Amino acid sequence: MTASKIVAAAASGVGGAGLDVDEVFSTFLYDGNDNGSGSDETQIINNGLDLSNEGGLVWIKQRNSGGNDAHFLYDTERGANKYVRTNSTGAEGTQSTGQSSFNNNGFTLTGELNNYTGKDYVSWSFRKAEGFMDIQTWTGNSASDRAIPHNLNTTVGMIIVKRLNSTEDWGVWHRDIHANTTKVMYLNKSDALSTSSSIFGATNPTSTHFYVGDHPVSNNNNDTYVAYIFAHNNNDGKFGPDSDQDIIKCGSFYSDGTGVFPTVDLGFEPQFVLVKSTTSTSWYLLDTLRGYSKTGTQPLEANASAAETTSWGSTTYLGAPTATGFDGNGTGSGITSATVIYMAIRRGPLAAPDDATKVFDVEAYSGNSAGDNTTVKKLTPDFAGDMALIKARNATQGWQIFDKLRGSGAVFTPNSSAAEENFASAYSGASVAFNNTELVLTGSGTSTGSYNNNAHNLVAWMWKRAPSYFDVVAYSGTGSARTVSHNLGVAPEMIWVKNRDAVKAWIVFHKGLNGGTNPATYAMLLSGTDAEFETASRWNNTAPTSSVFSVGDALQANGSGNSMIAYLFATVAGVSKVGSYSHTNGSATNVDCGFSNGARFIIIKRTDSTSDWRVFDSVRGIVSGNDNYLLLNDTDAESVYDFVDPLSSGFTVASNYDTGDYIFYAIA
Repeated sequence: MTASKIVAAAASGVGGAGLDVDEVFSTFLYDGNDNGSGSDETQIINNGLDLSNEGGLVWIKQRNSGGNDAHFLYDTERGANKYVRTNSTGAEGTQSTGQSSFNNNGFTLTGELNNYTGKDYVSWSFRKAEGFMDIQTWTGNSASDRAIPHNLNTTVGMIIVKRLNSTEDWGVWHRDIHANTTKVMYLNKSDALSTSSSIFGATNPTSTHFYVGDHPVSNNNNDTYVAYIFAHNNNDGKFGPDSDQDIIKCGSFYSDGTGVFPTVDLGFEPQFVLVKSTTSTSWYLLDTLRGYSKTGTQPLEANASAAETTSWGSTTYLGAPTATGFDGNGTGSGITSATVIYMAIRRGPLAAPDDATKVFDVEAYSGNSAGDNTTVKKLTPDFAGDMALIKARNATQGWQIFDKLRGSGAVFTPNSSAAEENFASAYSGASVAFNNTELVLTGSGTSTGSYNNNAHNLVAWMWKRAPSYFDVVAYSGTGSARTVSHNLGVAPEMIWVKNRDAVKAWIVFHKGLNGGTNPATYAMLLSGTDAEFETASRWNNTAPTSSVFSVGDALQANGSGNSMIAYLFATVAGVSKVGSYSHTNGSATNVDCGFSNGARFIIIKRTDSTSDWRVFDSVRGIVSGNDNYLLLNDTDAESVYDFVDPLSSGFTVASNYDTGDYIFYAIA
């Protein structure tokens, strides 16, 4: 249990904190490292899940074409070298190479199976846990309504069954299409919902048992079987710091075939969705690490060996995550009118961070792309990131901001009012994407792009989303006052908003505006030097809350029919600080952020007069004397001046800074 969980549990008065999502589920991307020459190479996948002690399931799929690109499923009940394939009716296989062990922080691969050089792979790992997922095996006895015990101790959402010793279809039971047990779907097929009165017996699952009937799919005499049993949390989840949060839901919605799906309210933002229409369509596997957004979704099909695609195409569009679920955006014809079932898993983490290095990193580096848009550069934050801000230090170049929610090919320039650019299509696949604990920079984006240009020295600042610390929200503008849901868990203290479709300035909310009195009646421009200004149209004169922020009718924050993006920041004790101060030229000002080893990152902006947004970090130097700084609102190369000095609890504003009122954002 982490320190943050222990503290949260003690504060809430509960006996102990629940598991976090990141302790029971992982999406992990990796490149194969065995060339098939006969000398088996080993690859250790450290995804943070204790599979060896707690048990679980690992599902692996090759993402690009060629080679053995089937789906391979391994579980701790059958052993590390046993696999079944969801795109095949084949019996269980035993391998000499492939997954070789389950570990206390992931699993190990040995040899070329699921690990071939030049191939890209995704693994989805599910740890066994009460209220989340369980695995059961049995030998069939042909009973018509046999009870199989399980350990979920809650509502069963979905069950997947496979016969192991002989060829057979994969049977699927789902709570939203089985008011009784006479219906079935098959994971290895694109078939529509069909009728079978015996596969799942005559009794619906309970919190302790599920049922199978006298059928070759589930309970034929002397045949062997495995079942993966997934929970459905409905305000009864036992996860998170207070053991009260839901992390998995199995439900359904109706598609009218127009490409516009209803908003699906999960009560959380998903990171993984398995979805299937009850008509004849594939089973689609979606996750945010590979790309699941309105501008770039890369589905895989559980019933097919095909490589992932770069877009949904005209008939399979299924929307994108929202702060509270997922929905569509009306592009594409959608799935034929039908009920669509899903299993969705929540994005983690659920606890506020207790260490800034787990959610923020800064790295100075040299670019290595000469503009060919294929050269890869990898940065290494110690987390799976969600947003990156990048700037060339030695050149007059625009800033670039990327985030996982918008997709790897979408970029903004925060020093500019320009609309979002999708350079993935415009510049031969150039992209910036988070991959586990790496930030992968492919190409340089544009002919003038800076993020990987070999003529540039650059710096990247990287954030991970976490409760009370940082969140990203994509929403659609309405042109009239509205609220926008978020997952920060506390009232955001600073918000950056940009209209993705229009040439409009970035708009900023900060709790220190207007001297901290009714700050939602004021705003600032991130892409300008303007002082704070009074406005009713940006934030609707309404302070943000722990679940929503408000926007008015301004095109900058809520353009009708426009796609919008918002970045939300808040204070976490010892990790981050959003605040304000007044400074008098001629004397130093100590800014206490509650840190113990000083600030690694600082943004400062004067509010009572025009000024730049100055950016400092400890990698480039926060020292006693001259500091390297950049201007977030300008394309200028790095400059040097003594603006800030070190302070163990935060930072010191040097005496030669102009007299005035200031807002700031700092990270330990």
